[in-house]
Order: sequence, then structure tokens, then C-alpha cells
Amino acid sequence: MVTKGRRALVALAATTAIQIYVSLAATATAVLAPEIAQAFDVAPKWIGVFVGLVYVGAMLASLACGGFIERFGAIRISQFGVLLSAAGTLMIALAPSYALALLIAAALLIGVGYGPITPASSHVLIRTAEPHRLALTFSIKQTGVPAGAALAGAVLPALALVVGWRIALLVAALAGLVVAAVAEKTHAMLDTELQTARHSARTFSLATVLQPLRIVVGSRTLAELAVVSFIYAGTQVCLTSFIVVYLTESLRWSLVGAGFVLTAATVGGVVGRIGWGLVADRVAPPRRVLGVIGVIAAICGVVITLATPAWSTAAVAMVALIFGATAIGWNGVQLAEVARHAPQGAAGAVTGAAGFITFSGVVAGPPIFALLAASTGSYRVGFGVFAAMSGISGIVLLMPWRPTTKRPKPR
Repeated sequence: MVTKGRRALVALAATTAIQIYVSLAATATAVLAPEIAQAFDVAPKWIGVFVGLVYVGAMLASLACGGFIERFGAIRISQFGVLLSAAGTLMIALAPSYALALLIAAALLIGVGYGPITPASSHVLIRTAEPHRLALTFSIKQTGVPAGAALAGAVLPALALVVGWRIALLVAALAGLVVAAVAEKTHAMLDTELQTARHSARTFSLATVLQPLRIVVGSRTLAELAVVSFIYAGTQVCLTSFIVVYLTESLRWSLVGAGFVLTAATVGGVVGRIGWGLVADRVAPPRRVLGVIGVIAAICGVVITLATPAWSTAAVAMVALIFGATAIGWNGVQLAEVARHAPQGAAGAVTGAAGFITFSGVVAGPPIFALLAASTGSYRVGFGVFAAMSGISGIVLLMPWRPTTKRPKPR
């Protein structure tokens, strides 16, 4: 007989491993961008379009996956997502150099595989995690996002130097098969509500796809969490996307030094996700924790805009570390709160709807930042605007109010 504690541990390990893989797949092309761009005779900067398409696919899949999770089970849908991400990676590895359309299709395919992973994991974790460890559990699982990106950055370029970028991507695709196969061992243990869900699942339609979004919009608590995630996600992706180019172009740093600062921000994000989860479980209410995160991220964003070439690497790296701990570290606390306030049995679907809004911030953030930088001639303006939005969101969350005490009913 499987104990509750062992089931919770298996659930956390399985969902984290799956998250690591899809994050690696989503990052792989960006990591190998110079080699891939040369092979397809395009400018490396166009990799930004590819990443944007990945998150467009993720947005749509996140919104639509709720009914499939109920019908087939969270682990089964997660396996399917892993296989789709692996298939997209394989498509890039095998695409001939003249077939740019295949890159577009692959980006969307990887995104469609990525999108259901967080809703599916929320569906599992809300049922298996101890209530007093909910934020920490979700936060640990969310460390899979930077961990996957870090793994891609550490392994794939070195592998590409030895065997070429196409074989490196082929290896990444094959790793997805391994992850999906290992996850099969947890299907029977974790997809325990599958039979009931099969009888209650409704026909797939636009109305059923949009229903979780109506639940989010109809609940003040869930709507607030979704809006905050849109703003925080935009700040997060702008930090990781533009800090290197800001330091190299505006402050004339070397690429090595700027890369070190980005690493500091990423490490801060991993530590922050776990740390804020602990704080939300043991020290302060999650809403207040999210507010503090927004205010600190805003302060760091402003400090970054004040940096000059005279600042030491250590000083900027320390600011980036704290910036990353907040702007990257908020996800687990927010996701746990969304799952906590979702209707009973609908954590996956509601998390998917909230994730649709979160991914919207990821898609919209970089173009807005780039437009601000292009129109003003300064990256500082972009960091300043997103710092202001994060700060305002944080202050709103810190203001006292009477939150929703009852879960909204499914419609």
C-alpha cells in the first residue's frame, strides 16, 4: 500500500522531472541559435520570433487542456505534452535548411506540449501535497523551469561542439521518450480520479474551453492572481531577455561579464522560488508575500536603471541576484494560490486558464520592452516601466481587503 507521504513525494518528483524536460525543449533552440541560424541562413535575432511562437502555442494549449486532463488524467496529458515537445525538437533536428516553415511548426508544437504541463501538475499536486506545504511544493516543482533552461545551456552547446547541433537536438528529443516512459510508472498511482472524470467529462467545444476562463474572471481572487501573473511574467521574461544586451550595449560590458549577471539572476530565481514558498507556508499570507515580491522586484528594476559603467560586476550581480529571486521567484506561490482557490476538482482547468493570461504576459512583455527601448533609445526606460508595473501590483496586493473565502462553483 502506498502511503500518503510517498504518493506526495512521487507526485512532486514526477511533475518536476516533466517540467525540467519541457523547459529544456523550449530553451534548446535559443541555446543553439547561432548554429541553427547559420544553417538556415537567418539572423540569430530572429530566434526571438521562434520563442514567441513557442509561448503562443503554450497559451492556447494551457487554456484548452482542462477537459483533457479530466478525461485522460494529468500524468497521461503530461506524457503527451513531453512527446509533443520532443517531436517539435526532432522536427528542427531533421528540417532541411530551406524549410523555415518547419521551424514555425516546430515552435508551435513545442509550445503546445509545454502549455498543459503546469495545469496538469497543479491537478496532481493540489490532491497530493500537504496543505501546510502547498506553496513550497508548487515552488519546488516550478524550479524545473530554470533548471531545464540551465541544463540546456550546460549540455547542448558542449554536445553540439562534439557531434553537431542536429545530433544534439536529436539527443534532446530522445530524452523526452525516456521521460515519458518513466512517467508511465506513476500513471496508475496519480491519475486516481480518471474513471470518475471519464463519466463526467463534457464534449470538447469552445464553450468548455472558455469555461475555466469565465471562472477566473468571475472570481475576484482568481482574477487578481491572473492579472498579477501577467505583469510579473512580463517583468520576468524582460529581465532574462534584455539584461545581457543592456549591460553589453549600454554599459559596454563584456559578454562574459553580462552572462555572469544573467546566471546570478537565474540562480536567484531558483533560490527565490523555494524561499518564497517557505515564507508563504510558514511566515506570511501568500497574497502579502506576492506583494512583497512585486515591491522588491520594482526596487531592483529601478536600481538596474541607475547602473553605470563604473559599477563593479559584484555589485550588479548582487542586484541581479535579488532581482531574479523576486521577478523569477514568484511562480510557485501564485500557482499554489490559484489551485487553492479553484473549484473542487478543477485546479488543472483553472490553472490552465490563469496560465493563458500568464503566457500572455510572456508573449507581450518583450515586444513592449523592445518598443519602449526603440522609441526612447534606452533600455533603462523598459526596465523602469516594468519596475513601475511590478511595484504598483505589489502595493495593491499589500493593501488590506477581505479575500474570497469560498471556492467559486463551476459553471
